[in-house]
Amino acid sequence: MEDIIVDDDSHDTQQVLRPDYQHDDHRSSGQNLHVRSDSFDIESRSFSTHIGSASKEAGWSVILLLAFQSFGIVYGDLGTSPLYVFAGVFPDGVKHDDDILGVLSLILYTLTLLPMVKYVFIVLRATDNGDGGTFALYSLLCRYAKIGLIPNQQAEDNDVSNFKLDLPNNRRIKRASRIMLGLENSRFAKMFLLLATMLGTSMVIGDGVLTPCISVLSAVGGIKEATSIMTEDRIVWISVAILVILFMVQRFGTDKIGYSFAPIICIWFAFIGGIGFYNFIKYDPAVVKAINPKYIVDYFRRNKKNAWISLGGVILCTTGSEALFADVGHFTVRSIQISMCCVTYPVIMLAYIGQASFLRKHTDLVGDIFYKSIPDSLYWPMFVLAILAATIASQAMISGTFSIIQQSVALGCFPRVKIVHTSSKYEGQVYIPEVNYLLMLACIAVTVGFKTTIKIGNAYGIAVVFVMTLTSSFLVLIMIIIWKTNLFWVISFIVTIGSVELLYLSSVLYKFDQGGYLPLAFAALLMTIMYVWSNVYRRKYYYELDHKIPAERLNDMAANSNFNRLPGLAMFYSELVQGIPPIFKHYMENVPAIHSVLVFVSIKSLPISRVPLEEQFLFRRVEPKELYVFRCIVRYGYIDVRNEKEDFEKIMIEKLKEFISSNYTENEGDIDVIDRASRVGVVHLMGENEILAGKTAGIGKKILIDYAYNFLKKNLTHCDKMLDIPHKRMLKIGMTYEL
Repeated sequence: MEDIIVDDDSHDTQQVLRPDYQHDDHRSSGQNLHVRSDSFDIESRSFSTHIGSASKEAGWSVILLLAFQSFGIVYGDLGTSPLYVFAGVFPDGVKHDDDILGVLSLILYTLTLLPMVKYVFIVLRATDNGDGGTFALYSLLCRYAKIGLIPNQQAEDNDVSNFKLDLPNNRRIKRASRIMLGLENSRFAKMFLLLATMLGTSMVIGDGVLTPCISVLSAVGGIKEATSIMTEDRIVWISVAILVILFMVQRFGTDKIGYSFAPIICIWFAFIGGIGFYNFIKYDPAVVKAINPKYIVDYFRRNKKNAWISLGGVILCTTGSEALFADVGHFTVRSIQISMCCVTYPVIMLAYIGQASFLRKHTDLVGDIFYKSIPDSLYWPMFVLAILAATIASQAMISGTFSIIQQSVALGCFPRVKIVHTSSKYEGQVYIPEVNYLLMLACIAVTVGFKTTIKIGNAYGIAVVFVMTLTSSFLVLIMIIIWKTNLFWVISFIVTIGSVELLYLSSVLYKFDQGGYLPLAFAALLMTIMYVWSNVYRRKYYYELDHKIPAERLNDMAANSNFNRLPGLAMFYSELVQGIPPIFKHYMENVPAIHSVLVFVSIKSLPISRVPLEEQFLFRRVEPKELYVFRCIVRYGYIDVRNEKEDFEKIMIEKLKEFISSNYTENEGDIDVIDRASRVGVVHLMGENEILAGKTAGIGKKILIDYAYNFLKKNLTHCDKMLDIPHKRMLKIGMTYEL
């Protein structure tokens, strides 16, 4: 089919008018957003009645079972941190005996303040319908304050049960509204929040590279204790072999082996806790006095700048803390709180206390403290357990990386890479072949290039602290805008948690040239990909919004004597939700006929984690009724599974008939028309848009669109694959957009 070029030189895509809406502070059911009328606003009703969100409350037996299962998913990274923390704090050895007490005190208070106080008791309150992570925080802000950059908000979105927020009603509303309106009216603020979300996401993906490297390398390094022929290079290549095997089995999913994760980590916890208690009693029970923060002050007085630099090693005791929040969707808030408070926190404390006690008598063994502090009879069991625990920690971060990229794809921030769901039981288990391959290459390169956990730890620390700091920043906005927290508590949070995290951040950045540049390089690459994709995605949407076809033009085309109706049902796919896309005009000019039933289908992601199945399909009918033209907006959350194992075509036709039955009294004839058309055959029409920079575009815009975006687009998994559209009944329509 011949392409048509539509010049956009006269339009500034950044100045296209967005749908007008009136802000609603309380989101009451009786107050809907007012959206600018367009050709599909003639009639707008979902096919089913409103259903409230399901409660996530569970009985104690279920909560305790989930608490047990969480060990294998949530705590692998946090639980294996004793493998390398003390070695990272003292890379040049222990200079003063009391430095051990100062560092132990730092570890105890850091573990208490960040994973426990911040994540377990504060951050876990900010879940998005039970789901956590950077996107959960961003989605909460997007739903309450209109900070999204794509103008596809609709009044009906507010009727989705999971979209609503339980908001306090108090005197601090005025302050919250002022800040919220400031965000909504500032394009810079919107872009800054989006970039911050991308940065946090990129840093977590960086964790997915560094966790396997440092965990596996630390665990394998213990074999030096068993044989003297094991050189550093051999340890590196053994680690590489384990990493290759780990990534090669990703395509099989974790469903079959996942059941063993929790018992293995529980056994690991039992061993490191038991050994820690044994060392505490045997070597120096007096290390318990490290609970006095005076030793922290003394440590800084003695070592000054070196003490500040060593914070980059101390912060490694919190690696994996973000998983407490990011993985809460697989469990419940209560189950995470129980497993952390009752088992993980005290066990890890015992492990560090035991290592400190051992170090007080063997200060020269700090470089291999984990394995040196193990009783000889337990060496081999602990070596095997360390390898297994490190593998589980790596697996959790790799799986988390896949999930994060899935969310990025759903929100239009990442190219549509192929996403494979590896489990029929658990929708969260996904595998992305291209990403898995790139992660494996990155892990091998880091392991071979850095060789030691000290250098990798410098990079790891930056990734950990950056994610923590960004989470805190989003949380402050949520406290003010959504929770409307008392200003005293907001300031207290910033002064305590914020200042501590900034102190750690300054320390890890000091080691920028010693490996710290690595996660920032990863983040820069990933953010470039995300920025290019999301920027052009928005430009394309604004272009289609500005060139959409008015409803009366559809009537004119239908009234044309050269216009024909074909038997059958056609689904015309578009991302535009506020009108008929311009590519349809191009289609009609080349093929002056439409099928007897035409449905414009838009796939739309809402800023919520999940959309209930009964609320996913939103139908509208385009007048006049005799045209049998409908609009279907299929709404998903950012972690929803998109009908991979179900027939999307069949589901949509059934939902269309339900819509007609529930909204029209005289519907028998309409349903018969739908049935006859679907029996004749269903055709899927998809736009194959070529995106180019306009003729008068500057060099920067041309590089962004013509080279960067189109390079990424060549590697896409197209919408037809995402929805399992049969190729024999699919027609692609070519058109060029000049932005």
